[in-house]
Amino acid sequence: MLSARRWPARPWSSGRARIAAGCAAASAVLLAGCQLPGSSSSGALEQAPAGSSITVASVPGVGDAPLYVAQQEGLFQQAGLTVHIRSYPTAAAELAALHSGAANVAAGDYASFFYAQEQATPSASATSTKPNGDAGPMVVLADGYDAAPDIMDVLVRPNSRITTPQDLQNTTIGTPPAGLPRNGAPYSLETVAASSVLENDGVSLAKVHFKPMPEDQLIGALKSGAVGAILVTEPEIYQAESQIGARSVLDACSGETVNLPLEGYFAPAAYAKQHQGALAAFHAALMRAQASANQPSPLSNALTHYAGMSRETASLITVGTYPTSLRVSSLQRVADLMSFYGSLKRPLDVSGMVFR
Repeated sequence: MLSARRWPARPWSSGRARIAAGCAAASAVLLAGCQLPGSSSSGALEQAPAGSSITVASVPGVGDAPLYVAQQEGLFQQAGLTVHIRSYPTAAAELAALHSGAANVAAGDYASFFYAQEQATPSASATSTKPNGDAGPMVVLADGYDAAPDIMDVLVRPNSRITTPQDLQNTTIGTPPAGLPRNGAPYSLETVAASSVLENDGVSLAKVHFKPMPEDQLIGALKSGAVGAILVTEPEIYQAESQIGARSVLDACSGETVNLPLEGYFAPAAYAKQHQGALAAFHAALMRAQASANQPSPLSNALTHYAGMSRETASLITVGTYPTSLRVSSLQRVADLMSFYGSLKRPLDVSGMVFR
């Protein structure tokens, strides 16, 4: 839980290092002699109960690429699982699928699912609105995708007067659509992270105006001058840089938000209680895929076949890391940031959500 003080400041640094292969950080679990989580000493994956089947809701993209790697490499099948992956346009649609039973597991951003968890707890107001759908209490099955430098940036036009974070005051920043209620607080993981970095750089948040927009309109809005800046992740960062020469003035995952967990895998708590064996096998196969996705070839194949990217884009975008273990303290950072900036109305104890 946060104290009353502000998050510690950290100097802002400019510049962007394009990672040509898109995968600078190789997973330590691939070192010779290491054993993957959920594997036996012989390397075999943990086995699901006979006949186990899981439907996974996914918004195809960089963050959940290992899910598709696992499918491509037959890892779920090796674990005795039949896994169906269904695509959804938003985290809200994924949550609705969990609630209806159309999906058993969802891959999504922590802000949307932590907010849904808060709404599902008994102490939540009975009159509160639940735009994400009420999927009931959930568990976190795995940490799926963590930030690295320059995978979530505020971009401006090449000729913009904006050259530092301080220049973003009195500027409208276009962002992806709101995932949380717009009640004056940050309404997405992107805006929570950016708020932290901006404030630590001495920027008055009251003078920064975030504007949610359809993702496919963000680059056009920046180019036309409809907004002064945009807050985007990959592949929009690469597209904006290559199409209009956009440049970065702020890395939203730096300072207090460095290596911030961004996406994870969730399941309704009731489903997890009844299907522990199947989910344990799913987790084991996914961890094998997470390690594999830290290598260029499997990741590129997943991004081109399932996320709709060209092979050039898939090879040139900057990619975060796919962790093969879950650290509760890291996930707690996300919940604490959300609580601190009002995106959660009260503190959330992430340790109580972790699938055991």
